[in-house]
Amino acid sequence: MRDFRIDRKKAESELRGTTLRVYWELFRENRPLGVREVQRSLKLSSPSTSLYHLEKIRELGVAEKNHHGKYSISSEIKVGNLRQFVRFGRLILPRYLFYAAFFWSALFFYLIESSLANVQTNLTAVVFVICAIAITTYEASRTWRERLF
Repeated sequence: MRDFRIDRKKAESELRGTTLRVYWELFRENRPLGVREVQRSLKLSSPSTSLYHLEKIRELGVAEKNHHGKYSISSEIKVGNLRQFVRFGRLILPRYLFYAAFFWSALFFYLIESSLANVQTNLTAVVFVICAIAITTYEASRTWRERLF
């Protein structure tokens, strides 16, 4: 039986540079990809370069190769910048986007409720929520700009 912590540490040390970009492409596409598909989408110099990185990912136990010779993610591992993203089907979004959306909606509902109830809004609460909105929106946009795709 394999120790998952050791595999994770090895994967984190091995998934860097072009290998990480190839893993990201498999992660992003969420479907089996062939050697040439990966080569073309990442503009790698040759199919052998693509094959080298795909095999490296497969040997780490993170990807698998089907009987058609296409590779797909067998187990997702969050390394590097991938830790900052959440996947919903084919949609990949920065984790901070959800926090920003929560604070935006909290502010919106607080202002609506206070105006409907004819209650004076607490300026301190509004300022704190606006600060939280600014920070989480900035972090979400920064993470989005640093993505690999």
